[in-house]
Amino acid sequence: MPPADASSESGDPGEVTRLLRAWRAGDAMAHEALLRRVYDELKRMAAAQMRRERGGHTLQPTALVHEAFMRLLGQTRVDWQDRSHFFAIAARTMRRVLVDHARSRLADKRAHQRVTLTGGGEVFADEALLPETLLDLDRALDRMAESFPRAARVVELHFFSGLEFAEVAAALEVAPRTVMRDWGFARAWLRRELAEAAAP
Repeated sequence: MPPADASSESGDPGEVTRLLRAWRAGDAMAHEALLRRVYDELKRMAAAQMRRERGGHTLQPTALVHEAFMRLLGQTRVDWQDRSHFFAIAARTMRRVLVDHARSRLADKRAHQRVTLTGGGEVFADEALLPETLLDLDRALDRMAESFPRAARVVELHFFSGLEFAEVAAALEVAPRTVMRDWGFARAWLRRELAEAAAP
């Protein structure tokens, strides 16, 4: 269930950074205070990710937040830097939760689908086959990260987590026009990769 004061905003970057540093230093209570501070933002990110999933998904945004946060608690080697770094890692962790969930589903169903990254980058467009290509997209994004890590992070933060381009720019500490350029490149690159993956 949500923290008691989950309505408290994550708007104070300095406070989030302070809690991250306290957590890293071994303060056992810091992670609880951190969750209360960032809960609403994590819930917004989770809702954005779940909008990209097919209807009837058994995982709900609240469950995604809690599963992701539990995994974040286990990342004891992360050198937490600041609020932006935390949310970037959180976005990646949510993506991994969804990918693991998709793998589990497919182990039972063996279903397949093709997915297109649409022009606005707002949705996955179902092309008449049944869901699978979250896994194809995940693999393609991992390949992209090997050669174009910043572009891959733009996709993760904008496409998966629903951050606006200005928010992505702030998280990556680059200009918004750089984010737009990376997004255009990444979208074309992923379209090509997904088309090749779908080819017989």
